[in-house]
Amino acid sequence: MVFSSLIFLFLYLPLVLLVYYIVPRRGRNIFLFFINLVFYGWGEPMLVLLMLVSILINYAGGYFVEKFRNDKGKARISLAVTCVLDIGILGFFKYTPLIVITLNSILPLNIPVPEIALPIGISFYTFQTMSYVIDVYRDDAPVSKSLINFGTYVALFPQLIAGPIVRYKDVAYQLSHREETLEQFNKGVKLFLVGLGKKVLIANQMGAMWDAMLANTEPNGVLGNWIGIFGYTFQIYFDFSGYSDMACGLGNMLGFEFLKNFNYPYISKTVTEFWRRWHISLSTWFREYVYIPLGGNRRGVPRQIINLLIVWFCTGLWHGASYNFILWGMYYGIILIIEKFLLKNLLEKLPSAIGHIYTIFVFVFGWVIFYFEDMGKMGEFIAGLFDFSQGIISHQAAVVACRYAVITVAAVIASTPLMASLYKKLMDKRFMWILETAFCVIILLTATAATVNQSYNPFLYFRF
Repeated sequence: MVFSSLIFLFLYLPLVLLVYYIVPRRGRNIFLFFINLVFYGWGEPMLVLLMLVSILINYAGGYFVEKFRNDKGKARISLAVTCVLDIGILGFFKYTPLIVITLNSILPLNIPVPEIALPIGISFYTFQTMSYVIDVYRDDAPVSKSLINFGTYVALFPQLIAGPIVRYKDVAYQLSHREETLEQFNKGVKLFLVGLGKKVLIANQMGAMWDAMLANTEPNGVLGNWIGIFGYTFQIYFDFSGYSDMACGLGNMLGFEFLKNFNYPYISKTVTEFWRRWHISLSTWFREYVYIPLGGNRRGVPRQIINLLIVWFCTGLWHGASYNFILWGMYYGIILIIEKFLLKNLLEKLPSAIGHIYTIFVFVFGWVIFYFEDMGKMGEFIAGLFDFSQGIISHQAAVVACRYAVITVAAVIASTPLMASLYKKLMDKRFMWILETAFCVIILLTATAATVNQSYNPFLYFRF
């Protein structure tokens, strides 16, 4: 992982950017399409075949939907067939083992559980391709007349592995009419390095603290357990938002503008607000392609509640083929329903500090459900969060907490808009370019040194 990261950062990326800008503008999508497939299939060439199949299915789906524009029946069949194939491929690779385990548990069967390698990023690009065909059917997006352009969109390497989920209608014009500028490239470099710093300097350290807490040989105590799960809370945020920032930054370097995927979710005062700020591209996808087509809030309160539960069941299942993810999705679905129909007025009247504490508790507890696939271990850890018979904090846990105290404070500050607000106030100052350059150099050197020196570099979102 370390070697691969350094190869990408200092060899693959510079070469791609160099050749990209040397290639005439008309040939840049052809080059991107080719290099995207090389990137995705590196070390696992069979993945490229699956990617090409997905591209061809959805390109053909969009073509037939547009061809039968005036025949709604045929257009609807074309859309349905394409979506069924997309979901079928995703279901086979991602959910077959879970389906077999479930059947074995509820029926007198003993079907062997198959071991199927999960293609990296399959949930991301499947949702992207589905949104394309759906938007063409709705006449919300133009049909792609170029297989190369469409393939470039599906396999675009900056956001292929870990998102954000980019809808075709948001980049359709950019695919054929983008104009790369020095200002945009400069913006992309800075955003990429911010994301790199989030991932390597904060997320990895917070993950190491969480793992150290779990590895302790004696009970951590109530406070020790809370400190541990806060470590995971920061790890998953900075890991995912870091990758999203890097993707958006790489997109800028290539002339693309992707929508923001995170907007400081940990400062939220309600859970509803949290989900407006967390993984925005996924929330938007489920709202536009599941919740609204189901009827949204247009068919009365009982139907709206059912629609919300369906959406959150699917949201949980999207994150992984395990019961804890389904539980996690339903946990949020129920809380959001309670907020919407019972607590809305109360939450609006509460002091901001109280609302913030309530929301922190909800999402931190949610990450416990998200992390533990073993329900028994999940129950033990939840009990440990409130069981004072194990003490406040053990010596081992205190040592771990002290070791990571500085980076924890940095994580708290970095999860708020404080630094961004300070940057906006200083950005027009004459000396700001010196500070920006120094900041970028420090991040690059520090992140590189950390990548070389630490073996701990997990990729949390590989399963999606």
